[in-house]
Formats: sequence, C-alpha cells, structure tokens
Amino acid sequence: MGTLILDCSVLIGLLDDADDHHQRAVDDVEAADEASTNLVAPASAYSEAMVAFARVGRIRDAREAVAAMGISESPLDARTAERAAELRARHDRLRLPDAIVVATAHELGGRLLSYDDRLTRYASVDDR
Repeated sequence: MGTLILDCSVLIGLLDDADDHHQRAVDDVEAADEASTNLVAPASAYSEAMVAFARVGRIRDAREAVAAMGISESPLDARTAERAAELRARHDRLRLPDAIVVATAHELGGRLLSYDDRLTRYASVDDR
C-alpha cells in the first residue's frame, strides 16, 4: 500500500465536473483506490481547492465530498514547513503552496499526483 499525494489541480478536478481535468482525476483516484493507495491532500492544496467553494458558501459540501472519496488532509508540521522553505529558497519560481505539496510528498514518502508539469518536475528534483 502506497501513498498518493494530491495537489490542488487534482482536487479541483475531482470536485468540479466542469474542470478540464475532471475525468482524468476521477480515473486516477479510482485506480489508486483499487490499488489500496492512501490518498492525501496537503493542507496548502486542500485550501486552494476550497477557494471556489468558499466563494459560494459550499465548503461543507466540498469537505464531505473529499471525505467520501477517502482523501485525508495532511496538516503542515514544522518538518514539512522547513523542507518547503528549503525548496522555495532553492527554486525561485516555486510558489510556497507548491513547495508545501512537494515537501509533503517527500516527508510522507508518497508519490505526487499533479496535472501541473512544472510541479511534477520540482518533485522529481528534490534531492535534499
């Protein structure tokens, strides 16, 4: 059993059936579920995915949908925050929320699932 870290592009795809990545996200998460993979959303990605729902007063609905899919949220602890800071310091173009996602994947020993190719590249070069 492995761990799959979901970034906000995947979470948004799962929650918004009008999103370009919706079907791909559903397929990817269903495949992970069949493989008994733990699904984890870093705090920063979870927060970004909730913004559109907050605008329309539907955070509760989104939270319940995420929970129903078996996705847990990973809080930001000091060790992950420090690793994210190191990543951000090394990569000028890496935004801090994205650095938190990459750091979470590495700290949890999981594989990152993102539809942002740039973020996937940063995850593959985190050689600490």
